[in-house]
Amino acid sequence: MNFQTPIGSALPRDRAKRLLAGRGQFVDDIQLPRMLHLAFVRSPYPHARIRSIDSTEAAAMPGVVRVVTAADLTDLAESWRGTHGLFPNLKVPEQSMLATGVARWQGEAVAAVVARSRAEAEDAAEQVVVDWEELPHVGDAETALADDTQPLHEDLGDNLAFEAEVKQGDTALAFRDAHLVIERQFRFNRHTGVSLEPRGLVADYDPASNRLTVHQSHQTPHQQQDLYARLLDIPEQNVRVHCPDVGGAFGLKHHLYPDELAACALSKLLRRPIKFIADRLESFLADIHCRDHSVTARMAFSADGDILGMEVDDLFHAGAYSQYPRSSIAEGNQIIRLCGIPYRHEHYRAAVRMAYLNKSLLGHIRSVGHPIACAVTEQLVDLGARELGLDPVALRQSAYLRDDDFPMTSPGGIGLERLSFRGCLDRALERIDVNTFRREQNQLRDKGIYRGIGFATFVDLTSIGPEYYGEGGQHISAQETCLLRLEASGGIRCYTGATDQGQGIDTGIQQVIAGVVGVSADDVKVNSGDSELCPVGGGSWGSRGAALAGEAALRAGRELRGNILNIAGVLLQKPAVELDIRDGSVVDANSGVAHMSLGDVAEVGHFKPYMVPDDVSADLTVTGRYASRDRMFLPANGLHVAIVDVDTDTGLIDFQRYLVVHDCGRILNPLLVEEQIRGGVVQGIGGALYEEFIYDDDGYLCNGTLADYLVPMAAEMPDIEVEHLETPTKTSELGAKGAGEAGTTGAMGAILNAVNDALAPFDVILSEVPLTPPRILRALGKI
Repeated sequence: MNFQTPIGSALPRDRAKRLLAGRGQFVDDIQLPRMLHLAFVRSPYPHARIRSIDSTEAAAMPGVVRVVTAADLTDLAESWRGTHGLFPNLKVPEQSMLATGVARWQGEAVAAVVARSRAEAEDAAEQVVVDWEELPHVGDAETALADDTQPLHEDLGDNLAFEAEVKQGDTALAFRDAHLVIERQFRFNRHTGVSLEPRGLVADYDPASNRLTVHQSHQTPHQQQDLYARLLDIPEQNVRVHCPDVGGAFGLKHHLYPDELAACALSKLLRRPIKFIADRLESFLADIHCRDHSVTARMAFSADGDILGMEVDDLFHAGAYSQYPRSSIAEGNQIIRLCGIPYRHEHYRAAVRMAYLNKSLLGHIRSVGHPIACAVTEQLVDLGARELGLDPVALRQSAYLRDDDFPMTSPGGIGLERLSFRGCLDRALERIDVNTFRREQNQLRDKGIYRGIGFATFVDLTSIGPEYYGEGGQHISAQETCLLRLEASGGIRCYTGATDQGQGIDTGIQQVIAGVVGVSADDVKVNSGDSELCPVGGGSWGSRGAALAGEAALRAGRELRGNILNIAGVLLQKPAVELDIRDGSVVDANSGVAHMSLGDVAEVGHFKPYMVPDDVSADLTVTGRYASRDRMFLPANGLHVAIVDVDTDTGLIDFQRYLVVHDCGRILNPLLVEEQIRGGVVQGIGGALYEEFIYDDDGYLCNGTLADYLVPMAAEMPDIEVEHLETPTKTSELGAKGAGEAGTTGAMGAILNAVNDALAPFDVILSEVPLTPPRILRALGKI
C-alpha cells in the first residue's frame, strides 16, 4: 500500500517527513518506528593497542544501519570514573562506552554494529577489521603491584588503586603473649553471578520530546534514570527506566555497563529504538565478576581457647577499571571489617590492597565480601580448636559475643545491635546431635568413609544506610518511600521504589499493607520497578527490601488506615478510635458490626469531599518514607552447618545434611525467607565447589560457556533445612532485617570446615575454593 500521509495524520507530507525522519520502517518514503538490534566488536586480547578500525565491509552488509567506534560517540555521552567519596585515596581511571586507544580486558567493547536484526548485527561485527598491537598483560594482583610492572593506566602512576588498614588494640602484644597462633594463606578464586536471564535492555529515544525510555533487566531503576540523564545530557524528568520482573540479578545488575549506555546513546543518535541482549559468552566476558582474593590471616589463642587477637591482609583487584557508580572497593572493605566479628577479642588489625589489572571489572555480587570474611574466621577458629584439643563447638560457645556485650562497635568499626550467636548455635544443636555424629564418624572411617561436619557463624551487613552512598557522593537512594492510593472501588494501589528480582518483595509489601490497613492481600496491587511512576527508592540490593521498603509500607498503610477511619467517623458521627477495619469493611471496634465498605468511604473521599470538615485528615493518597539514620548497616546473623562425605579416591564431595539457622529480625513471610535462604545456599555452594573462571598463562579466559563453567545443578544439591530466630531491630517499628544474602554468606566457610574435618585423618588442610576434585586429590598427594 502507498500511504501519502502517516496513518492517522492529516499533516502535510513534508512536515510529516521532518517529524518522523530517522524513525525506522518505511511507509512510502515516510519512516515509522522500527526497533534495531545491537552487537559489539569486543577485544579478543587481554591487553592490546587499537591501531585502527576498518568498518567499510561491515557497513555494506545487509541490514546494517550504522557501525560506530569510540570517536563516533564522544559527543553523545560523558565518560565516568568509579569514585567513592568515603575513600578519597581511591585512584580511579576514566572509562567510556567503547575503548579508546587501548583495550584493557578480553571482552572490552571497541566498536558497535546496529542492524535490523541481531543476526545481521553479529555477522557484520565479524567483518569489522581491527588492527591490534598486543601488549603485555597483567593477570594477578601480586604481579600488578610489583615495582617493575607497567601501570595499566599511565596517568595513575602505578597499579595500586587503593589501600587501607583497620586497627584496634595492640596485635603485636596479643601474638607475643599467645599460647597458640594459627596462620593460613587463603585463596578465593574468581567467579560471577550467573543469572538465568542475562543483561538486556531496549532503549527508545524520542527526539520530538527529547525523551528516553529504557526497558531494562536491572535492579535499580532510579539509579539508572539519574545516570542516563547526566551522562547523555537529557533532563532527568524526560528519562524513564522501567524494570519489570527481572529473571535474577544477584548484584550484577545494579551497575552501569558501558554496552548498555552505548545502546541508549545509539538510540539517541539514530532516533530509533535499540535492543541489546547479552549472550552468555558476552556475559562471562563483560559482566561484573567477584571474589579473586588472596588472604593471609592469623589468630592468637590462649590455652583455654580465648581469642586474643586477629590479623588479616587481603590482596585483590578491581579489574581494569573501578565499577560505576558504586566503585569496586566494597569486597575488600567488607572483608577487613567483618573478619572475627562474631567473637570477643580486643586486638585487631586488617589491611587491604586493591590493584588494577587486565580482567573484567570486579563488583558487587551477592553477599559482597562476607563469605570470605566468614570462611577465613571460621577456619582459623576450627584449626585453633583442633590444635588446642578442644571441641570446636565448645570453643565457639565460649568465644562468642554475649548478650550483655551489645550494643557495641566491633573491632572492624561496625555498629552492632543485639545479635543471637549463641541462640543460633543452640538451635542447631537441637537439630544435630554432634556427639552421636562423632561416634558415627569414627565408625565410618574404619570403613573408609570420610565424613566431616563444619560450622560457620556469620554476620550480614544488610540494608545499607544513607551515610554510605549519600556521603560517598553517589546518587543511590538508601531510603524507601511507599505511595498508597485508595481507589474508588475500595482497592488499594501501591507504588514502591523497591524492585523484585524473584525474591518476592512485592508480596512482602503487599502483606504489610493488607495487614496494617485491614484488607485482604488480594485487594492490594503493588507496582514497582518504574522510575517514572514509583517514588524514588534504591531498588533491591544488599538485603534491604523488607527492612526499608517494608517499613515505608507500614508507615504509609498506617496513615491511610487512619484517614479512612477519620472519614468513616465523620459519616457515622463516631470517634475514629471506636472504629476498626476488618476484611475490607469499617466495623465497630468492640462489637465487630460492619458499618460500611471501603468503597463507601472512597466515594466520599474522592467525590464528595465537602462532607468532611477541613480540619479532618482525609487524604486517600498517602506516602510513607523510611531511612534508618545514624547507622551504616543493619546487621543480621546466623549459622551454617554442613555435613559432607569426601571420596578420597575421586575427590568428589557428597552432602549428607545442610542446616541454616538464621536471625533476620521480624519475618514478614517465612516461606519467602526460607526460599531466599535456600537459593543463597545453592549460590554459596557454587562458589565453594564449582564456579571458577580459569585463565591461561597469557590471560585468556578458558571457560566462557556453561559447558565448562560449572554451576550447581539440582541433582547435586542437598535438602537444605532452615530454622529461624527473631531478634527484631529497634531501628524500625517493623523490626525486620535483611535476609537475601544470608544463605550465601556462610556456605563457603561451613563447607571448607566440613571437608577439612572429613580429611583430618590425612593431616591435610585446604584453604582454597572452589574445592574441586583435583585440588582435593593434590592435597591428598594422589595427583
